[in-house]
Amino acid sequence: MSMRDRLYTREDLIQLREHCMNAASYETKEILVCGGTGCVAGGSLQIYDHLKTYMEEHNIPVNVELADDPHSEVVGLKKSGCHGFCELGPLVRVEPQGWLYTKVKESDVEEIIERTILKGENIERLAYRMGDDVYLRQDDIPFYKKQTRHVLENCGQINATSIFSYLSVGGYTALEKALFDMTPDEIIREVTDSGLRGRGGGGFPCGQKWASCRRQKEFPKYIVCNGDEGDPGAFMDRSIMEGDPNRMIEGMMIAGIAIGAAEGYIYVRAEYPLAVERLRMAIKQAEDLGLLGDHILGTNVSFRIHINRGAGAFVCGEGSALTQSIEGKRGMPRVKPPRTVEHGLFEKPTNLNNVETYANVPMIIEKGAKWYRTLGVPSSPGTKAFALTGTIRNTGLIEVPMGTTLREVIFDIGGGMRGDAKFKAVQIGGPSGGCLTEKDLDMPLDFDSLTKAGAMIGSGGMVVMDDKTCMVEVARFFMNFTQNESCGKCVPCREGTYRMLEILERIVAGQGEDGDIELLEELADTVSHTALCGLGKTAPNPVLSTIKNFRSEYEAHIYEKRCPAGQCSKLRRYVIDPDLCRGCSKCARNCPASAITGELKHPYVINQDLCIKCGVCQSNCNFDAVREEA
Repeated sequence: MSMRDRLYTREDLIQLREHCMNAASYETKEILVCGGTGCVAGGSLQIYDHLKTYMEEHNIPVNVELADDPHSEVVGLKKSGCHGFCELGPLVRVEPQGWLYTKVKESDVEEIIERTILKGENIERLAYRMGDDVYLRQDDIPFYKKQTRHVLENCGQINATSIFSYLSVGGYTALEKALFDMTPDEIIREVTDSGLRGRGGGGFPCGQKWASCRRQKEFPKYIVCNGDEGDPGAFMDRSIMEGDPNRMIEGMMIAGIAIGAAEGYIYVRAEYPLAVERLRMAIKQAEDLGLLGDHILGTNVSFRIHINRGAGAFVCGEGSALTQSIEGKRGMPRVKPPRTVEHGLFEKPTNLNNVETYANVPMIIEKGAKWYRTLGVPSSPGTKAFALTGTIRNTGLIEVPMGTTLREVIFDIGGGMRGDAKFKAVQIGGPSGGCLTEKDLDMPLDFDSLTKAGAMIGSGGMVVMDDKTCMVEVARFFMNFTQNESCGKCVPCREGTYRMLEILERIVAGQGEDGDIELLEELADTVSHTALCGLGKTAPNPVLSTIKNFRSEYEAHIYEKRCPAGQCSKLRRYVIDPDLCRGCSKCARNCPASAITGELKHPYVINQDLCIKCGVCQSNCNFDAVREEA
C-alpha cells in the first residue's frame, strides 16, 4: 500500500503499518536531531538543515521522510521530539550505535557526517562527561539509565512531524484494537483495571471518570485534553505534544470510542507555538489518511479534533474554567456539582484529562491492564514524567515508575547538587504543591504518599533547591504567582492570597512583625477551606509547607531582621573588617549612598542606617575587607 492512499479498512491500516516498518528497516543509520523547544532555542533546526544540505550535496542517500518505495539502504535524518537532557542541548543521537552528542554546534555537522556516518567513528569531545568519565552511549548515561520511559518512549526516537514514523513503531495498534476487538464497556474496564489515575495533578481514577461520562444519557458528548500546563518549571505535556503528538491523539480517540463522543478539543496555552504546530500537523495527516473524520476504517465511529489556544491564564487549567474558555467566555471556575462529566463543554457531558493521561491509554489497551500494573505501586500504577529543574546537576525531562523515591530522582538521575552545595528542599507540584526536605528523601513519589506529606504531584514540576535558597522568598514567589493568576471570582482567593502575599513581602523586606506567622497560617486555613476552585484551595500549600519545615527562617526574618540564606537584599548587612581594611577609601568613593566614612590609611565604617544594600563596596574592595553578614 502507498503512503498516499487513504485507509478504508482495518486491513489497509495493517498493510500501511507493515509498509512503514519495512521502510524504516532500510534506514541502516539514523541521525536524530532534537526538535524540542529547548534545543530549537539553541539552534537545532539550523543543525538539522545543515545536515540535510551537506548529505545531499555530497550524494549521501538520505531520507527525511520514510520512503514510499524503499529499495536501498539510506541514512534516516529525523527531527525528533525532546530527548530529555535539555541543559546539554542541542542534542544529536546517532543510531544504531546509540551515541549521544551534546551541545552540538552547526560547525560540528561536517565532522559528524565524515567521521560518524561515513567512517563509524565516535567524536568523543561531543560525548557526555561526568567528572573523569566519558559516556558515549545515551543508555549508559546515569540520567537515562535510571529512568523507565514508556509514555516518553517515542520522544527523541521517531520523527515528531510524521505520522508514518509513528506507524513504523506500531502506532495506532491500540486504536485498531479498540475499534474492532473491544466494546466501549471493555475499553473502560481495561482502563479501570489498570488503575490509571489522572496525571494532571488530582490523581482521580481515570476509568471511573470515563464510566461516569459514558453513563450520561445526553448527547453529544465531548473529549477534552488539557494541554494548558501552567506550573512554573513544568514542561512534560509540552514535550509529549511536540515529540509524540499522535500518541496523545490516539488516546483521545480511544476515550471517544469508550464514552460515545465524536468530537475532541485540545486546549493548549498560546506560549506553546511549537506544540500547536506539531498537533496541527498530526491532525491533518491523520485526517488525510482517514484515521480522523467520518466512518473511521469503515466503522460507524467518527471522531474529529479541534485545537483551542489559551491566553496563558493559570486558572484555565481548572476544568470548568477551561471549558468556559473554549466556549469563548472568560475562563472562570464555577460551583460544583454538577461536574464536568455531567455538564461540561457546551453544557454537555465531557471527559477531561490532561496530555500525559491520554498518552498512557494506548499502551494500556495494547498491552493490557495486568501489564500496566507491573509498573509503579499498587495505589498508583504506571510511570510519571517530571520536569527536573533548579540547582541540580542534571536538569531536564525524566520518566520514572510511580513509587520511585525522591533520593533516586535527585541524586541518581539528577546527579545531586551543583558544586559543593547541599540539598535543602524540593518544591513539587508547582504553586499548588508543597515543599519537601531531607527527611522526605526516601519518600515514594506517588499520589497518596505526597498528599500525606502536605504536597502533591501536580502536573510534575520539580524544583530542587540548595542551601543558599531562602525558603521565605520561595513562599513569596509562589504566592505572588497564584495571586496574580487568581481569576478574582471568589473572595477567599482574591483577597486572601493578596493579604498573604502582602505579609510575605513585608517579611522579606525586613518589616515582619510578631504574629505574622500565625496570621499566615490562619489565612491559609481560611483560603484552603473556602476558595471556589483548586487554584485557591491549594494556593497556601507552599506557605504552609515552608512554615512547617523552615519556621526558624521565618523567625530569623521577623525577629532578627536577617536572612539566613543571605538572599533577601533588604536584610543584607555589609560590614568592613578593620583587620583587612587598608584605608584606601575606594569603597567610600564608590558608595552611591555616601554610607561609608573614615580616614585614609585607617579602617572605614559602614553606616547601616544609610546603607542601601547594593554591594558596590564589596565588589570594589581589592582586599576582601568587605563581607556580607547573614
